[in-house]
Amino acid sequence: MELSKKTTILFPPSLHERLTELASQRGLSLGELVRTACEREYGEASPEDRLAAVRDLASMSLPVDTPEEMARQSVPAPEELMP
Repeated sequence: MELSKKTTILFPPSLHERLTELASQRGLSLGELVRTACEREYGEASPEDRLAAVRDLASMSLPVDTPEEMARQSVPAPEELMP
């Protein structure tokens, strides 16, 4: 990745200390830790990343009913709303 833009970020001392410790534990620089967090939170996912996420979701074995059954379970019947 080409690094060509510089930004100064001011952190409260306690946050700076925590981030520095975390970066050290992970074997990263503070800058790389912050870049990774920003990319994960605000970056755009590539088509390959999106496809991998869909594959991961599709491979999960979750206890999910049909859409109709989930709607029935989620929305109370009218008689349940009336006193």
